Amino acid sequence: MKILNCSFRPADMEQLAARIRWAVRDHEKDEILDLEITTHKNRRSLDANAYCWVLLDKLAVELSKNGPAISPEEIYRELIRDVGGNSKILPIKQEAIEEWRRIWSGGRIGWICEDMGECRNLPGYHNIRCYYGSSVYDTAQMSRLIDLIIQECRQVGNIETKTPQELARMKEEWGR
Repeated sequence: MKILNCSFRPADMEQLAARIRWAVRDHEKDEILDLEITTHKNRRSLDANAYCWVLLDKLAVELSKNGPAISPEEIYRELIRDVGGNSKILPIKQEAIEEWRRIWSGGRIGWICEDMGECRNLPGYHNIRCYYGSSVYDTAQMSRLIDLIIQECRQVGNIETKTPQELARMKEEWGR
């Protein structure tokens, strides 16, 4: 159970101490609590996510005109692999790979796995690259994903995207 979630600057230690005292006021004195401190990251905004899916939808329509139908979700899954900094490689027992894929994806569109082949040092295991979807991206990762989608839109042509100035303004707002 999460009892405190806050962002702070080291200069605000007095305020942080007060927040912690408030958060633990109802706990027993001998109760053990865990505290985790991480570096703050700006998360992607809902506006960034909405723009991403608007472009993916337009791109799917254009790409489906002259060939087999392709969904926005298919395009998204392909581009996720090119974002960078959004995956980890895990050794998974060969007979557990399909179950791991099911668990990792959990019904989420962009959470995908790639089998990179057998582990050299762990017989019976494969290296599986596990990609995170954009739901956990920070603003830099989301900006890279949108830039990739825009590149695809420009290659196809006929798809209107925001101007570089409008994109710069949007990215500035996403970082706040």
